[in-house]
Amino acid sequence: MTDPLSWLMIEPGWKVVAADGTEVGTIEEVVGDTGSDIFNGLAVSTGLLTRPKYVPAERVSEITEGEVRVDLPAEHIEHLDEHEPQPPSEEFRA
Repeated sequence: MTDPLSWLMIEPGWKVVAADGTEVGTIEEVVGDTGSDIFNGLAVSTGLLTRPKYVPAERVSEITEGEVRVDLPAEHIEHLDEHEPQPPSEEFRA
């Protein structure tokens, strides 16, 4: 068994596994603020022609090398909201 890892170690392409052990997709993007160590969730690609699904951080049950497990059954993944990328931030000057 591999040791659990921090969310900061998750990389695009890692497997996403549902609570029942079914592989449901791959990591497309990690959503969070690394500077403040705030993990918001994951954008999970479930297929070639589908938009990534957003998995909130509280649904992540385990992170190990190359794999993220979620506490949802496989059939619930398709019903999650689509991931909406954050718009680029703008710097305002006074």
